[in-house]
Amino acid sequence: MILKLNQNGQIKEAEVMITYAQMNEEVQKVASFVRTVGTTIRCKSDGKEMYIAAADIYYFESVDKKSFVYGEKDVYQTELRLYELEEQLGSMGFVRINKACILNLEVLHSIRPLPSSRLEATLKNGEKLFVSRKYLGAIKSILQRGSEL
Repeated sequence: MILKLNQNGQIKEAEVMITYAQMNEEVQKVASFVRTVGTTIRCKSDGKEMYIAAADIYYFESVDKKSFVYGEKDVYQTELRLYELEEQLGSMGFVRINKACILNLEVLHSIRPLPSSRLEATLKNGEKLFVSRKYLGAIKSILQRGSEL
């Protein structure tokens, strides 16, 4: 992959153009990462308000009508609901895997089938999440599309 950077004082906003011969996983990952740059989620932790970059988020989980943001090691709380997060981040590689969880596909390490038509997703940090039957079709479609690129 060749990276070219071009400074132009005449433009107001940075433009990223990806030129490729054929769409593949590498190009898709670069495009997904570029989309997440600058996207942050407002969170709270220990009474402090902070903004977490979307690229640093592993998954979101809803527990007792509260939404939590999970990073590699840390957990935060956000006031946003899962449906709002899904709408905001759906085009950036985040996908609903069960009623209470949205996963960042960029941190997916492996996936394996389980009895009862479910999947177990293992993340890069070793954490395991379950993909329910209801969302299985969407996940399979995304994973197959990624493998065809």
